[in-house]
Amino acid sequence: MAAMTTVPSYTPSLWVRVCHALPRLDLTMQMKDNIFVPDSWEYQQTLLVLSSLSAIALVISLLVVLSFLIHYCCCHRGDRSEGSEEEEEDEDASTGHGYSGKKGRGICCVTWVAVAAVTLCCVAIGIGFYGNSEANDGMYQLTSSLLTANYTLASIDLLISDTITGLQLSISGPLTSMEELFTGSKPFLVSTRNCRRLSENMVNLLSSISLARSRFDAGLGNDSSISGASIIPLTPVPPSVAPTAVPTGSIMPNPFSPGWAANTLMVNEDYRWLSYVLLLLLDLIVCLFILLGLAKQARWLLILMTVLAWLALFLSWGSLGLETATVVALSDFCSDPNTFVLNSTHFNTGTSSDVLDYYLTCSRRMNSPFQQLLTQSQRALSNIHTHLSSLDRNALTQFPKAEKSLREVQQILNSTEGNFHQLVALLNCRGLNKDYIDSLKGLCYDGMEGLLYLSLYSFLSALAFTAILCSLPGAWRSFPSESEEYEDSDSESEDPFTSHQARRQTASGSQRGAMAPFYNYPGAGWTPPFSSAPPLPTPNVSSNGNPGYESLPLTDRQSPPPSYSPSMLTGYGGSQSHPNPAHSRNLYSR
Repeated sequence: MAAMTTVPSYTPSLWVRVCHALPRLDLTMQMKDNIFVPDSWEYQQTLLVLSSLSAIALVISLLVVLSFLIHYCCCHRGDRSEGSEEEEEDEDASTGHGYSGKKGRGICCVTWVAVAAVTLCCVAIGIGFYGNSEANDGMYQLTSSLLTANYTLASIDLLISDTITGLQLSISGPLTSMEELFTGSKPFLVSTRNCRRLSENMVNLLSSISLARSRFDAGLGNDSSISGASIIPLTPVPPSVAPTAVPTGSIMPNPFSPGWAANTLMVNEDYRWLSYVLLLLLDLIVCLFILLGLAKQARWLLILMTVLAWLALFLSWGSLGLETATVVALSDFCSDPNTFVLNSTHFNTGTSSDVLDYYLTCSRRMNSPFQQLLTQSQRALSNIHTHLSSLDRNALTQFPKAEKSLREVQQILNSTEGNFHQLVALLNCRGLNKDYIDSLKGLCYDGMEGLLYLSLYSFLSALAFTAILCSLPGAWRSFPSESEEYEDSDSESEDPFTSHQARRQTASGSQRGAMAPFYNYPGAGWTPPFSSAPPLPTPNVSSNGNPGYESLPLTDRQSPPPSYSPSMLTGYGGSQSHPNPAHSRNLYSR
Protein backbone atom coordinates (compact mmCIF):
# COMPACT_ATOMS: atom_id res chain seq x y z
CA MET A 1 0.00 0.00 0.00
CA ALA A 2 1.47 3.32 -1.06
CA ALA A 3 2.27 5.79 1.66
CA MET A 4 -0.15 8.69 1.86
CA THR A 5 1.30 12.16 1.61
CA THR A 6 0.67 14.25 4.69
CA VAL A 7 -0.97 17.65 4.33
CA PRO A 8 1.08 20.41 6.04
CA SER A 9 -0.60 21.96 9.04
CA TYR A 10 -0.15 25.08 11.14
CA THR A 11 -0.18 25.21 14.96
CA PRO A 12 0.23 28.46 16.91
CA SER A 13 3.55 28.66 18.73
CA LEU A 14 4.00 29.13 22.46
CA TRP A 15 4.84 32.83 22.14
CA VAL A 16 1.71 33.39 20.07
CA ARG A 17 -0.46 31.78 22.73
CA VAL A 18 1.25 33.72 25.55
CA CYS A 19 0.89 37.10 23.83
CA HIS A 20 -2.67 36.26 22.80
CA ALA A 21 -3.59 35.62 26.44
CA LEU A 22 -2.56 39.12 27.57
CA PRO A 23 -5.45 41.20 28.95
CA ARG A 24 -6.84 43.94 26.73
CA LEU A 25 -8.09 47.32 27.92
CA ASP A 26 -9.67 50.12 25.96
CA LEU A 27 -9.45 53.83 26.69
CA THR A 28 -12.15 53.47 29.34
CA MET A 29 -10.12 50.73 31.08
CA GLN A 30 -12.67 48.01 30.34
CA MET A 31 -11.73 44.47 29.42
CA LYS A 32 -12.11 43.57 25.75
CA ASP A 33 -12.00 40.37 23.74
CA ASN A 34 -8.74 39.41 22.05
CA ILE A 35 -10.31 38.73 18.67
CA PHE A 36 -8.38 40.15 15.72
CA VAL A 37 -10.65 42.80 14.19
CA PRO A 38 -8.30 45.48 12.82
CA ASP A 39 -11.12 47.58 11.35
CA SER A 40 -12.86 47.95 14.70
CA TRP A 41 -12.28 51.13 16.70
CA GLU A 42 -12.55 49.22 19.98
CA TYR A 43 -9.76 46.88 18.95
CA GLN A 44 -7.63 49.85 17.88
CA GLN A 45 -8.17 51.38 21.32
CA THR A 46 -6.69 48.30 22.97
CA LEU A 47 -3.59 48.61 20.81
CA LEU A 48 -3.28 52.30 21.71
CA VAL A 49 -3.46 51.45 25.41
CA LEU A 50 -0.70 48.86 25.02
CA SER A 51 1.44 51.34 23.08
CA SER A 52 0.96 53.98 25.78
CA LEU A 53 2.80 51.75 28.26
CA SER A 54 6.07 52.64 26.56
CA ALA A 55 5.17 56.33 26.88
CA ILE A 56 4.70 55.83 30.64
CA ALA A 57 8.08 54.08 30.81
CA LEU A 58 9.63 57.01 28.92
CA VAL A 59 8.24 59.46 31.48
CA ILE A 60 9.66 57.34 34.31
CA SER A 61 13.07 57.33 32.62
CA LEU A 62 12.98 61.10 32.24
CA LEU A 63 12.12 61.50 35.91
CA VAL A 64 15.00 59.22 36.93
CA VAL A 65 17.49 61.15 34.79
CA LEU A 66 16.11 64.46 36.06
CA SER A 67 16.52 63.34 39.68
CA PHE A 68 20.16 62.46 39.04
CA LEU A 69 20.73 65.83 37.38
CA ILE A 70 19.24 67.62 40.38
CA HIS A 71 21.39 65.51 42.70
CA TYR A 72 24.63 66.41 40.92
CA CYS A 73 23.81 70.05 40.19
CA CYS A 74 22.22 71.14 43.47
CA CYS A 75 23.37 68.80 46.18
CA HIS A 76 27.08 69.04 45.32
CA ARG A 77 27.16 72.79 44.96
CA GLY A 78 27.87 73.38 48.64
CA ASP A 79 30.56 70.72 48.77
CA ARG A 80 32.93 72.40 46.34
CA SER A 81 34.88 74.33 49.04
CA GLU A 82 35.23 71.23 51.15
CA GLY A 83 36.09 69.26 48.06
CA SER A 84 39.15 71.41 47.33
CA GLU A 85 40.64 70.69 50.78
CA GLU A 86 39.84 67.01 50.49
CA GLU A 87 41.46 66.90 47.08
CA GLU A 88 44.72 68.30 48.56
CA GLU A 89 44.65 65.64 51.26
CA ASP A 90 43.88 62.99 48.67
CA GLU A 91 46.82 64.13 46.54
CA ASP A 92 49.16 63.80 49.55
CA ALA A 93 47.76 60.36 50.30
CA SER A 94 47.97 59.09 46.72
CA THR A 95 51.18 57.96 45.07
CA GLY A 96 51.93 57.18 41.41
CA HIS A 97 48.88 56.77 39.23
CA GLY A 98 46.60 55.25 41.85
CA TYR A 99 43.06 56.38 42.61
CA SER A 100 43.00 56.26 46.39
CA GLY A 101 41.53 59.74 46.66
CA LYS A 102 37.87 60.73 46.65
CA LYS A 103 38.12 62.13 43.14
CA GLY A 104 39.84 59.00 41.91
CA ARG A 105 37.18 56.82 43.47
CA GLY A 106 34.50 58.93 41.77
CA ILE A 107 36.18 58.49 38.40
CA CYS A 108 36.37 54.74 38.90
CA CYS A 109 32.71 54.55 39.93
CA VAL A 110 31.54 56.57 36.94
CA THR A 111 33.77 54.56 34.62
CA TRP A 112 32.42 51.22 35.83
CA VAL A 113 28.82 52.40 35.61
CA ALA A 114 29.41 53.65 32.07
CA VAL A 115 31.17 50.42 31.09
CA ALA A 116 28.31 48.33 32.51
CA ALA A 117 25.72 50.45 30.68
CA VAL A 118 27.64 50.32 27.42
CA THR A 119 28.02 46.54 27.79
CA LEU A 120 24.28 46.22 28.27
CA CYS A 121 23.75 48.43 25.24
CA CYS A 122 26.07 46.26 23.12
CA VAL A 123 24.20 43.13 24.21
CA ALA A 124 20.94 44.83 23.23
CA ILE A 125 22.39 45.79 19.85
CA GLY A 126 23.39 42.18 19.19
CA ILE A 127 19.87 41.03 20.08
CA GLY A 128 18.47 43.73 17.81
CA PHE A 129 20.52 42.62 14.83
CA TYR A 130 19.39 39.02 15.34
CA GLY A 131 15.75 40.03 15.72
CA ASN A 132 15.89 42.24 12.66
CA SER A 133 17.32 39.36 10.63
CA GLU A 134 14.67 36.93 11.90
CA ALA A 135 11.85 39.35 11.09
CA ASN A 136 13.30 39.91 7.63
CA ASP A 137 13.50 36.15 7.02
CA GLY A 138 9.90 35.73 8.08
CA MET A 139 8.70 38.50 5.78
CA TYR A 140 10.76 37.06 2.93
CA GLN A 141 9.10 33.67 3.40
CA LEU A 142 5.69 35.35 3.54
CA THR A 143 6.22 37.33 0.34
CA SER A 144 7.69 34.30 -1.45
CA SER A 145 4.65 32.21 -0.53
CA LEU A 146 2.30 34.98 -1.66
CA LEU A 147 4.14 35.27 -4.98
CA THR A 148 3.94 31.51 -5.48
CA ALA A 149 0.21 31.55 -4.72
CA ASN A 150 -0.20 34.47 -7.08
CA TYR A 151 1.65 32.50 -9.76
CA THR A 152 -0.74 29.58 -9.23
CA LEU A 153 -3.78 31.83 -9.51
CA ALA A 154 -2.32 33.56 -12.57
CA SER A 155 -1.68 30.15 -14.15
CA ILE A 156 -5.30 29.18 -13.49
CA ASP A 157 -6.42 32.43 -15.13
CA LEU A 158 -4.25 31.75 -18.17
CA LEU A 159 -5.41 28.16 -18.50
CA ILE A 160 -9.07 29.14 -18.37
CA SER A 161 -8.41 32.00 -20.76
CA ASP A 162 -6.63 29.73 -23.25
CA THR A 163 -9.34 27.05 -23.00
CA ILE A 164 -12.24 29.47 -23.45
CA THR A 165 -10.47 31.32 -26.24
CA GLY A 166 -9.71 28.06 -28.10
CA LEU A 167 -13.27 26.80 -27.78
CA GLN A 168 -14.67 30.12 -28.95
CA LEU A 169 -12.24 30.07 -31.86
CA SER A 170 -13.35 26.59 -32.85
CA ILE A 171 -17.02 27.60 -32.64
CA SER A 172 -16.65 30.73 -34.75
CA GLY A 173 -14.23 29.26 -37.30
CA PRO A 174 -13.87 25.57 -38.27
CA LEU A 175 -17.19 24.33 -36.84
CA THR A 176 -19.13 27.00 -38.70
CA SER A 177 -17.36 26.03 -41.96
CA MET A 178 -18.11 22.35 -41.34
CA GLU A 179 -21.82 23.14 -40.79
CA GLU A 180 -21.93 24.89 -44.15
CA LEU A 181 -20.23 21.93 -45.86
CA PHE A 182 -22.46 19.31 -44.19
CA THR A 183 -25.72 21.05 -45.06
CA GLY A 184 -26.80 18.24 -47.42
CA SER A 185 -25.97 15.44 -44.97
CA LYS A 186 -28.14 15.41 -41.87
CA PRO A 187 -26.13 12.89 -39.72
CA PHE A 188 -22.88 14.79 -40.25
CA LEU A 189 -24.64 18.11 -39.63
CA VAL A 190 -26.10 16.81 -36.36
CA SER A 191 -22.64 15.65 -35.17
CA THR A 192 -21.14 19.04 -36.02
CA ARG A 193 -23.91 20.88 -34.17
CA ASN A 194 -23.43 18.59 -31.15
CA CYS A 195 -19.74 19.54 -31.09
CA ARG A 196 -20.74 23.20 -31.21
CA ARG A 197 -23.28 22.78 -28.38
CA LEU A 198 -20.81 20.88 -26.18
CA SER A 199 -18.13 23.54 -26.75
CA GLU A 200 -20.52 26.29 -25.71
CA ASN A 201 -21.53 24.27 -22.65
CA MET A 202 -17.87 23.81 -21.65
CA VAL A 203 -17.26 27.54 -22.02
CA ASN A 204 -20.13 28.22 -19.63
CA LEU A 205 -18.83 25.65 -17.15
CA LEU A 206 -15.32 27.11 -17.10
CA SER A 207 -16.71 30.62 -16.80
CA SER A 208 -18.50 29.65 -13.59
CA ILE A 209 -15.25 28.89 -11.73
CA SER A 210 -15.36 31.85 -9.29
CA LEU A 211 -11.82 31.38 -7.94
CA ALA A 212 -10.23 32.37 -11.21
CA ARG A 213 -12.95 34.32 -12.98
CA SER A 214 -13.08 37.12 -10.42
CA ARG A 215 -9.41 37.84 -11.01
CA PHE A 216 -9.53 37.08 -14.69
CA ASP A 217 -12.24 39.62 -15.39
CA ALA A 218 -10.47 42.28 -13.33
CA GLY A 219 -6.95 41.72 -14.59
CA LEU A 220 -7.08 40.27 -18.08
CA GLY A 221 -10.24 41.77 -19.57
CA ASN A 222 -13.41 40.35 -21.04
CA ASP A 223 -13.60 37.05 -22.90
CA SER A 224 -15.28 38.54 -25.93
CA SER A 225 -12.32 40.83 -26.55
CA ILE A 226 -10.02 37.84 -27.06
CA SER A 227 -10.54 36.27 -30.43
CA GLY A 228 -8.41 34.87 -33.15
CA ALA A 229 -5.53 34.03 -30.81
CA SER A 230 -3.53 30.89 -31.42
CA ILE A 231 -3.63 28.19 -28.77
CA ILE A 232 -0.18 27.42 -27.39
CA PRO A 233 0.29 24.90 -24.57
CA LEU A 234 1.10 26.75 -21.35
CA THR A 235 4.69 26.39 -20.14
CA PRO A 236 5.57 27.26 -16.53
CA VAL A 237 7.33 30.59 -16.01
CA PRO A 238 9.12 31.92 -12.92
CA PRO A 239 6.90 33.70 -10.40
CA SER A 240 8.73 36.98 -11.01
CA VAL A 241 7.44 37.17 -14.59
CA ALA A 242 4.02 35.65 -13.93
CA PRO A 243 1.17 38.00 -14.94
CA THR A 244 0.00 39.90 -11.92
CA ALA A 245 -2.84 42.38 -11.89
CA VAL A 246 -1.43 44.78 -9.31
CA PRO A 247 -3.36 48.02 -8.76
CA THR A 248 -1.44 51.26 -8.85
CA GLY A 249 -3.12 52.64 -5.73
CA SER A 250 -2.18 51.85 -2.16
CA ILE A 251 -5.70 50.79 -1.14
CA MET A 252 -6.27 47.06 -0.81
CA PRO A 253 -8.03 45.78 -3.95
CA ASN A 254 -11.34 43.99 -3.70
CA PRO A 255 -11.14 41.04 -4.17
CA PHE A 256 -7.85 40.41 -2.43
CA SER A 257 -4.78 40.00 -4.66
CA PRO A 258 -1.73 38.09 -3.35
CA GLY A 259 0.49 39.88 -5.86
CA TRP A 260 -0.53 43.28 -4.52
CA ALA A 261 0.04 42.10 -0.94
CA ALA A 262 3.49 40.68 -1.78
CA ASN A 263 4.63 43.85 -3.54
CA THR A 264 3.34 46.09 -0.73
CA LEU A 265 4.96 43.97 1.97
CA MET A 266 8.30 43.88 0.16
CA VAL A 267 8.43 47.67 -0.10
CA ASN A 268 7.43 48.20 3.54
CA GLU A 269 9.85 45.52 4.73
CA ASP A 270 12.76 47.16 2.93
CA TYR A 271 12.06 50.45 4.73
CA ARG A 272 11.55 48.69 8.07
CA TRP A 273 14.79 46.70 7.82
CA LEU A 274 16.80 49.77 6.80
CA SER A 275 15.30 51.86 9.63
CA TYR A 276 16.28 49.30 12.25
CA VAL A 277 19.79 48.95 10.85
CA LEU A 278 20.28 52.73 11.07
CA LEU A 279 18.90 52.77 14.63
CA LEU A 280 21.23 49.94 15.67
CA LEU A 281 24.23 51.69 14.14
CA LEU A 282 23.27 54.93 15.92
CA ASP A 283 23.16 53.13 19.26
CA LEU A 284 26.51 51.44 18.59
CA ILE A 285 28.21 54.72 17.63
CA VAL A 286 26.83 56.50 20.69
CA CYS A 287 28.04 53.75 23.04
CA LEU A 288 31.54 53.58 21.57
CA PHE A 289 32.05 57.34 21.48
CA ILE A 290 30.81 57.70 25.06
CA LEU A 291 33.57 55.32 26.13
CA LEU A 292 36.04 57.33 24.04
CA GLY A 293 34.90 60.58 25.63
CA LEU A 294 35.32 59.15 29.12
CA ALA A 295 38.78 57.79 28.28
CA LYS A 296 39.98 61.05 26.69
CA GLN A 297 38.01 63.24 29.11
CA ALA A 298 36.84 65.30 26.13
CA ARG A 299 33.99 67.57 27.16
CA TRP A 300 32.84 68.46 23.63
CA LEU A 301 32.60 64.79 22.65
CA LEU A 302 30.66 64.02 25.81
CA ILE A 303 28.21 66.86 25.10
CA LEU A 304 27.60 65.60 21.55
CA MET A 305 27.11 62.00 22.69
CA THR A 306 24.74 63.15 25.43
CA VAL A 307 22.50 64.77 22.83
CA LEU A 308 22.58 61.62 20.69
CA ALA A 309 21.92 59.47 23.79
CA TRP A 310 18.76 61.49 24.45
CA LEU A 311 17.69 60.90 20.85
CA ALA A 312 18.41 57.19 21.13
CA LEU A 313 16.44 57.01 24.39
CA PHE A 314 13.34 58.51 22.77
CA LEU A 315 13.68 56.26 19.71
CA SER A 316 14.07 53.16 21.88
CA TRP A 317 10.92 53.75 23.89
CA GLY A 318 9.00 54.77 20.76
CA SER A 319 10.02 51.65 18.86
CA LEU A 320 9.09 49.54 21.90
CA GLY A 321 5.55 50.94 21.78
CA LEU A 322 5.15 50.13 18.09
CA GLU A 323 6.62 46.67 18.56
CA THR A 324 4.33 45.91 21.50
CA ALA A 325 1.20 46.81 19.52
CA THR A 326 2.43 44.84 16.51
CA VAL A 327 3.25 41.75 18.59
CA VAL A 328 -0.17 41.75 20.24
CA ALA A 329 -2.04 42.25 16.95
CA LEU A 330 0.04 39.57 15.25
CA SER A 331 -0.58 37.11 18.08
CA ASP A 332 -4.33 37.70 17.77
CA PHE A 333 -4.19 36.99 14.05
CA CYS A 334 -1.90 33.97 14.31
CA SER A 335 -3.97 32.34 17.03
CA ASP A 336 -6.85 31.71 14.57
CA PRO A 337 -6.02 32.97 11.05
CA ASN A 338 -8.67 30.91 9.25
CA THR A 339 -11.51 32.61 11.08
CA PHE A 340 -10.24 36.06 10.17
CA VAL A 341 -9.79 35.15 6.49
CA LEU A 342 -13.27 33.59 6.27
CA ASN A 343 -14.95 36.55 7.96
CA SER A 344 -13.03 39.30 6.18
CA THR A 345 -14.78 40.99 3.28
CA HIS A 346 -11.47 41.57 1.52
CA PHE A 347 -11.04 37.82 1.01
CA ASN A 348 -14.56 36.46 0.56
CA THR A 349 -15.72 38.99 -2.03
CA GLY A 350 -16.18 37.17 -5.35
CA THR A 351 -15.36 33.82 -3.74
CA SER A 352 -17.71 31.65 -1.72
CA SER A 353 -16.90 30.60 1.83
CA ASP A 354 -16.90 26.96 0.74
CA VAL A 355 -14.09 27.62 -1.71
CA LEU A 356 -12.03 29.51 0.90
CA ASP A 357 -12.61 26.82 3.51
CA TYR A 358 -11.53 24.14 1.04
CA TYR A 359 -8.22 25.82 0.31
CA LEU A 360 -7.53 26.95 3.90
CA THR A 361 -8.10 23.56 5.54
CA CYS A 362 -7.53 21.13 2.62
CA SER A 363 -9.10 18.28 4.54
CA ARG A 364 -9.34 14.83 2.98
CA ARG A 365 -12.97 14.63 4.03
CA MET A 366 -13.85 17.68 1.95
CA ASN A 367 -14.62 17.45 -1.76
CA SER A 368 -13.52 20.09 -4.19
CA PRO A 369 -16.23 22.68 -4.87
CA PHE A 370 -15.22 22.51 -8.54
CA GLN A 371 -15.53 18.73 -8.77
CA GLN A 372 -18.91 18.76 -10.48
CA LEU A 373 -17.90 21.46 -12.95
CA LEU A 374 -14.70 19.68 -13.85
CA THR A 375 -16.51 16.35 -14.28
CA GLN A 376 -19.06 17.86 -16.63
CA SER A 377 -16.31 19.60 -18.60
CA GLN A 378 -14.41 16.33 -18.89
CA ARG A 379 -17.51 14.57 -20.21
CA ALA A 380 -18.07 17.35 -22.73
CA LEU A 381 -14.50 16.98 -23.99
CA SER A 382 -14.94 13.21 -24.32
CA ASN A 383 -18.19 13.64 -26.28
CA ILE A 384 -16.55 16.17 -28.59
CA HIS A 385 -13.72 13.70 -29.24
CA THR A 386 -16.29 10.99 -30.03
CA HIS A 387 -18.14 13.14 -32.55
CA LEU A 388 -14.93 14.30 -34.22
CA SER A 389 -13.69 10.71 -34.52
CA SER A 390 -16.98 9.70 -36.18
CA LEU A 391 -16.72 12.56 -38.64
CA ASP A 392 -13.11 11.68 -39.37
CA ARG A 393 -14.05 8.09 -40.25
CA ASN A 394 -17.23 8.72 -42.24
CA ALA A 395 -17.45 12.32 -43.51
CA LEU A 396 -14.06 12.85 -45.09
CA THR A 397 -14.67 10.26 -47.82
CA GLN A 398 -17.80 12.16 -48.94
CA PHE A 399 -16.66 15.70 -48.12
CA PRO A 400 -12.88 15.97 -48.63
CA LYS A 401 -13.05 19.77 -48.36
CA ALA A 402 -14.00 19.43 -44.68
CA GLU A 403 -10.65 17.81 -43.83
CA LYS A 404 -8.87 21.12 -43.19
CA SER A 405 -11.58 22.43 -40.82
CA LEU A 406 -11.74 19.07 -39.06
CA ARG A 407 -7.95 19.03 -38.48
CA GLU A 408 -8.12 22.56 -37.01
CA VAL A 409 -10.87 21.54 -34.61
CA GLN A 410 -8.89 18.47 -33.54
CA GLN A 411 -5.75 20.55 -32.93
CA ILE A 412 -7.70 23.06 -30.84
CA LEU A 413 -9.33 20.23 -28.93
CA ASN A 414 -5.95 18.57 -28.17
CA SER A 415 -4.56 21.86 -26.79
CA THR A 416 -7.76 22.39 -24.82
CA GLU A 417 -7.51 18.95 -23.28
CA GLY A 418 -3.88 19.49 -22.23
CA ASN A 419 -4.73 22.82 -20.61
CA PHE A 420 -7.73 21.22 -18.91
CA HIS A 421 -5.59 18.55 -17.23
CA GLN A 422 -3.21 21.22 -15.96
CA LEU A 423 -6.20 23.20 -14.69
CA VAL A 424 -7.48 20.19 -12.75
CA ALA A 425 -4.08 19.79 -11.07
CA LEU A 426 -3.82 23.48 -10.15
CA LEU A 427 -7.35 23.60 -8.73
CA ASN A 428 -6.39 20.93 -6.22
CA CYS A 429 -6.09 22.33 -2.69
CA ARG A 430 -2.61 20.97 -1.96
CA GLY A 431 -0.63 23.61 -3.85
CA LEU A 432 -2.45 26.70 -2.58
CA ASN A 433 -2.80 25.30 0.93
CA LYS A 434 0.96 24.68 1.10
CA ASP A 435 1.59 28.30 0.09
CA TYR A 436 -0.88 29.44 2.72
CA ILE A 437 0.76 27.35 5.47
CA ASP A 438 4.24 28.55 4.45
CA SER A 439 3.11 32.17 4.60
CA LEU A 440 1.65 31.62 8.08
CA LYS A 441 4.85 29.96 9.30
CA GLY A 442 6.96 32.80 7.97
CA LEU A 443 4.74 35.45 9.54
CA CYS A 444 3.77 33.76 12.82
CA TYR A 445 7.00 31.85 13.54
CA ASP A 446 9.99 33.80 12.25
CA GLY A 447 8.22 37.15 12.09
CA MET A 448 6.82 36.82 15.61
CA GLU A 449 10.18 35.71 17.00
CA GLY A 450 11.95 38.59 15.31
CA LEU A 451 9.48 41.12 16.74
CA LEU A 452 9.93 39.71 20.24
CA TYR A 453 13.72 40.02 19.97
CA LEU A 454 13.35 43.57 18.66
CA SER A 455 11.09 44.39 21.62
CA LEU A 456 13.75 43.02 23.98
CA TYR A 457 16.39 45.10 22.20
CA SER A 458 14.36 48.28 22.56
CA PHE A 459 13.75 47.66 26.27
CA LEU A 460 17.41 46.88 27.08
CA SER A 461 18.75 49.78 25.02
CA ALA A 462 16.32 52.15 26.74
CA LEU A 463 17.55 50.96 30.15
CA ALA A 464 21.18 51.26 29.04
CA PHE A 465 20.79 54.83 27.79
CA THR A 466 18.93 55.78 30.96
CA ALA A 467 21.88 54.52 33.03
CA ILE A 468 24.34 56.31 30.73
CA LEU A 469 22.51 59.63 31.04
CA CYS A 470 22.44 59.23 34.82
CA SER A 471 26.19 58.58 35.02
CA LEU A 472 27.35 61.32 32.65
CA PRO A 473 26.90 64.20 35.19
CA GLY A 474 29.22 62.36 37.56
CA ALA A 475 31.76 61.97 34.77
CA TRP A 476 31.49 65.66 33.99
CA ARG A 477 32.15 66.55 37.63
CA SER A 478 35.16 64.22 37.77
CA PHE A 479 36.84 65.81 34.77
CA PRO A 480 39.74 68.19 35.59
CA SER A 481 39.12 71.93 35.25
CA GLU A 482 41.08 74.26 33.00
CA SER A 483 43.43 75.35 35.83
CA GLU A 484 44.23 71.76 36.67
CA GLU A 485 44.90 71.01 33.06
CA TYR A 486 47.27 74.01 32.93
CA GLU A 487 49.16 72.81 36.01
CA ASP A 488 49.38 69.33 34.50
CA SER A 489 50.82 70.75 31.32
CA ASP A 490 53.47 72.67 33.33
CA SER A 491 54.45 69.57 35.23
CA GLU A 492 54.68 67.59 32.03
CA SER A 493 57.12 70.19 30.62
CA GLU A 494 59.66 69.39 33.34
CA ASP A 495 62.31 66.75 33.17
CA PRO A 496 60.54 63.54 32.14
CA PHE A 497 63.23 61.43 33.82
CA THR A 498 62.57 62.84 37.26
CA SER A 499 60.57 60.41 39.36
CA HIS A 500 57.26 61.32 40.91
CA GLN A 501 58.71 61.05 44.44
CA ALA A 502 61.60 63.39 43.60
CA ARG A 503 59.12 65.97 42.29
CA ARG A 504 57.14 65.81 45.49
CA GLN A 505 60.33 66.22 47.60
CA THR A 506 61.34 69.20 45.49
CA ALA A 507 57.91 70.74 45.93
CA SER A 508 58.00 70.18 49.70
CA GLY A 509 61.51 71.63 49.87
CA SER A 510 60.43 74.74 48.04
CA GLN A 511 57.67 75.26 50.63
CA ARG A 512 60.25 75.10 53.57
CA GLY A 513 62.59 77.63 51.96
CA ALA A 514 64.95 77.98 49.09
CA MET A 515 68.41 76.49 49.54
CA ALA A 516 71.34 78.75 48.77
CA PRO A 517 73.42 77.83 45.76
CA PHE A 518 76.64 75.99 46.39
CA TYR A 519 78.85 78.88 45.26
CA ASN A 520 77.42 81.27 47.90
CA TYR A 521 79.28 79.59 50.80
CA PRO A 522 82.24 81.96 51.52
CA GLY A 523 85.31 81.42 53.55
CA ALA A 524 87.76 78.66 54.08
CA GLY A 525 85.13 76.44 55.63
CA TRP A 526 83.36 76.12 52.29
CA THR A 527 82.39 72.61 51.33
CA PRO A 528 80.68 71.40 48.19
CA PRO A 529 76.92 71.36 48.44
CA PHE A 530 74.91 68.15 48.82
CA SER A 531 78.09 66.47 50.24
CA SER A 532 77.70 64.13 53.16
CA ALA A 533 81.43 63.27 53.35
CA PRO A 534 83.36 64.14 56.58
CA PRO A 535 86.05 66.83 56.55
CA LEU A 536 89.10 65.94 54.62
CA PRO A 537 92.14 65.00 56.72
CA THR A 538 95.42 66.81 56.41
CA PRO A 539 97.18 65.19 53.52
CA ASN A 540 100.69 63.82 53.89
CA VAL A 541 103.36 65.06 51.56
CA SER A 542 105.05 62.39 49.66
CA SER A 543 108.65 62.34 48.67
CA ASN A 544 107.88 64.08 45.37
CA GLY A 545 105.89 66.86 47.02
CA ASN A 546 102.38 65.69 46.04
CA PRO A 547 99.75 65.14 48.70
CA GLY A 548 98.94 61.53 49.46
CA TYR A 549 96.72 59.40 51.66
CA GLU A 550 99.05 56.48 52.26
CA SER A 551 98.97 56.97 56.03
CA LEU A 552 95.12 56.54 56.17
CA PRO A 553 93.57 53.12 56.60
CA LEU A 554 91.59 51.78 53.66
CA THR A 555 88.33 51.88 55.61
CA ASP A 556 88.68 55.61 56.39
CA ARG A 557 89.34 56.77 52.91
CA GLN A 558 86.64 58.80 51.16
CA SER A 559 86.04 59.51 47.54
CA PRO A 560 87.93 62.58 46.41
CA PRO A 561 85.88 65.69 45.73
CA PRO A 562 85.22 66.68 42.15
CA SER A 563 87.90 68.73 40.47
CA TYR A 564 87.04 72.05 38.87
CA SER A 565 88.99 73.95 36.31
CA PRO A 566 90.11 77.53 37.00
CA SER A 567 87.59 78.85 34.46
CA MET A 568 84.78 77.11 36.26
CA LEU A 569 85.94 78.45 39.61
CA THR A 570 86.17 81.96 38.16
CA GLY A 571 82.66 81.69 36.74
CA TYR A 572 81.13 80.28 39.89
CA GLY A 573 83.02 82.66 42.19
CA GLY A 574 82.40 85.83 40.22
CA SER A 575 79.38 86.70 42.29
CA GLN A 576 81.16 86.14 45.63
CA SER A 577 82.03 89.18 47.66
CA HIS A 578 85.45 87.98 48.91
CA PRO A 579 86.74 84.98 47.08
CA ASN A 580 89.76 83.14 48.48
CA PRO A 581 91.80 81.94 45.49
CA ALA A 582 94.63 80.65 47.72
CA HIS A 583 92.30 78.36 49.55
CA SER A 584 90.82 77.10 46.31
CA ARG A 585 94.22 76.59 44.81
CA ASN A 586 95.54 74.67 47.80
CA LEU A 587 92.38 72.59 48.02
CA TYR A 588 91.82 71.53 44.43
CA SER A 589 95.26 71.69 42.78
CA ARG A 590 96.84 68.33 42.10
